[in-house]
Amino acid sequence: MKNEKLWTRDFVFIILINFLVFMNHIMVVSVFPMYLEQVLGLNEAVAGAAALGFSLVAVLLRPFIGWLLDQGRRKEILIVGLAGMLLMPLGYLVSDVLAVAGYALGGAVALALICRMLHGAALAFSNTSGATIASDALPQSRVAEGIGYFGMATALATSIAPALGLLLMNVSYRLFFLTAAVFMVISLALFAFMHTHQKPVVRKQPLSLKGLIDADAIPASVICLVFLFTWGALENFLADYAIKYDLPSGGIFFAITAVMLVLTRLIVGRVADQKGEGIFVYTCNAAMLGAFLLLALAPSNAAFYLAAVLAGYAFGGIEPALQSMAVHIAPSERRGSANSTFLCAYDIGLGGGGALAGVLISAIGYQHMYLSLSMATVLSALLYVFWGRKHPSSLNYHK
Repeated sequence: MKNEKLWTRDFVFIILINFLVFMNHIMVVSVFPMYLEQVLGLNEAVAGAAALGFSLVAVLLRPFIGWLLDQGRRKEILIVGLAGMLLMPLGYLVSDVLAVAGYALGGAVALALICRMLHGAALAFSNTSGATIASDALPQSRVAEGIGYFGMATALATSIAPALGLLLMNVSYRLFFLTAAVFMVISLALFAFMHTHQKPVVRKQPLSLKGLIDADAIPASVICLVFLFTWGALENFLADYAIKYDLPSGGIFFAITAVMLVLTRLIVGRVADQKGEGIFVYTCNAAMLGAFLLLALAPSNAAFYLAAVLAGYAFGGIEPALQSMAVHIAPSERRGSANSTFLCAYDIGLGGGGALAGVLISAIGYQHMYLSLSMATVLSALLYVFWGRKHPSSLNYHK
């Protein structure tokens, strides 16, 4: 591309919208297991199953959303997602009212779990379209840099939202759910100021299996999926682990990761554009392995803080590097499918990690769960060595 401008109006707005979407999403992810336990009387295994169901809904929808995006329907898909992300916290609020009122507990449980599944659909619509709109706005020579900045919003929300969620939860769950809804009201206001009349020029394709999945995005997607088993366990159960082992709060852990995420995202894009994604695949998997071993073998305050630093760097570096690998060779008419393929893997990794962690915690406890899931980092690195770095989608392939 001749135009090398990065910071356009729509790119700035879509970053802000992405931040608010993930504030809504991650707040609920981090607090929902405790809501199920404290208000609805359910256990970690049910919370893990809810995380898996959330992700399965998103995974089933994303390929079709990607196909719709490739038909040029970027903004229409985004508005559906943002509206859904607004409605779901209101559904949780109704569930809380029913449960606290002391009647219809079964209905409150059913409503909460149904809303959790529908929340997965809303997230699939909003962040698949958001990532595609962001990709459209980026010059080819600065794809990794731009995705790094776009992903910084996700990273900030991933780290700030748990701390804010825990703070609001301690006041009341109703305030918590209302705040999550307010974030989406703001995102819809930002959407109204985007240049919604602008649409990419795409070649429309009939609906087919080939059109739903982008083959070139598969290596990066699978490598990221395996890695994200670890982050799925952290974002769903770290706060509860900290309480039960008398460690500093989950809010402090995620505040530390926030600092590392921001610092990492400031450099990851430019380094990946110049050096490729490999440096982050290797070092980030090693860092997350270290974090999980610390949580498993040395549950102390010092280990807790160090694990937060390592986990923040790991998630902050590997996700944008691999997303850049997944989409950078995709033409305009395939960007929706490339993003949906990567984000399907993202959902499976987070949901699968949360579900498996919940089962393992119930069966063998927190420490053995962390030790078991640490092996996901080894597998992720091996997949890159023997497959990803040799694929044409690698940023190193033509260098």
